[in-house]
Amino acid sequence: MDHNIAKIRHDYHLKGLSEADLKADPLKQFRLWFDEAVEAGISEANAMLLSTVSNGRPSARVVLLKDLDEQGFSFFTNYRSRKGRDMEENSQVALTFFWKEFERQVRIEGAAVKTSEEESSEYFAVRPRGSQIGAWVSDQSEVIPDREFLEGKTKDFETKFEGQTVSRPPHWGGYRVIPDFIEFWQGRPSRLHDRLAYTKSEGNVWKIERLSP
Repeated sequence: MDHNIAKIRHDYHLKGLSEADLKADPLKQFRLWFDEAVEAGISEANAMLLSTVSNGRPSARVVLLKDLDEQGFSFFTNYRSRKGRDMEENSQVALTFFWKEFERQVRIEGAAVKTSEEESSEYFAVRPRGSQIGAWVSDQSEVIPDREFLEGKTKDFETKFEGQTVSRPPHWGGYRVIPDFIEFWQGRPSRLHDRLAYTKSEGNVWKIERLSP
């Protein structure tokens, strides 16, 4: 069936967002919204779109938030992947969360820096064994001949680590996005959405402004 894409629309009406609702620290505000999404049972509430730029060309993909602290947002990946190479060249990235059940979006901009070796190893140690093996198997973003090639490598590494702990590959670890801009978006009727943005100024002070929808 050929759907009319232009007619696909949804009017947002669940909630509003005022300056009085916001916490002074955007990371605490994010934690509030994130916890609401998790407690509501939203599937993969920690899924976020990571956008990078290399040689002036943008690239985006969904990754999973794995830690949130007073410094920023952490995730883990293959350092030699497309995103890893992009961040090596240009550390400026953007993250986007969208929780349609709450008609909310959060946009984050900032610098991606590698987490410590200790943090990467601690997280790797609690991953499912299959995911640990997968980190060795996948030369992420590289061209491979077929599915059988991947399954063959999986068997090889399962044999290699049989009966022992799977060590963390040296090319696998974490990044922390340290934000300097965070926007909270709440859907409203007639596309007149609430958009409240935090921008970090000198002295690590956050300035809050309302943006036109």
